Amino acid sequence: MSMLDWNEYHKQVLAGVGAIAHTSPDVVRGYQGLSGASAKTALLGKKVNELIALAVAVTLRCDGCIAVHTAAAIAAGATREEITEALGTAISVNAGAALVYSTRVMDCYAAKTADAQAG
Repeated sequence: MSMLDWNEYHKQVLAGVGAIAHTSPDVVRGYQGLSGASAKTALLGKKVNELIALAVAVTLRCDGCIAVHTAAAIAAGATREEITEALGTAISVNAGAALVYSTRVMDCYAAKTADAQAG
C-alpha cells in the first residue's frame, strides 16, 4: 500500500500551481524560467537532471517536487535502480551535512562557555 496517492497528489499540485499562475502569472513564469534554465545547455541530459532534482527534493522534503520529478525521471528513462542510487547520494549528503553542521554547534558551545568563564 502506498503512503500517499501520488498520482492524485501530482494532479492536485499541478492544479494548485495553476491557481497561483492565474493570480500571479509572473511568479510562475519566473519559476518556469529558472526551472528550465539548466535544460537549455543539455550538458547533463534530462534524465540526470531529473535524478538530481529527486535527490534535492528529498533533501528539501518537498512532496510536490517528489511527485513532479519522479514522473519526469520515469519519462526521461530513469530506472528504479538509478533513482535509488540518486536517493542514496541524497541520504549520504544529508548525513554528511548534519555531521559538518554539528561541528558548528560544538564551536558555538565552545564560544558560549568561554564567554561564561571569562565573565
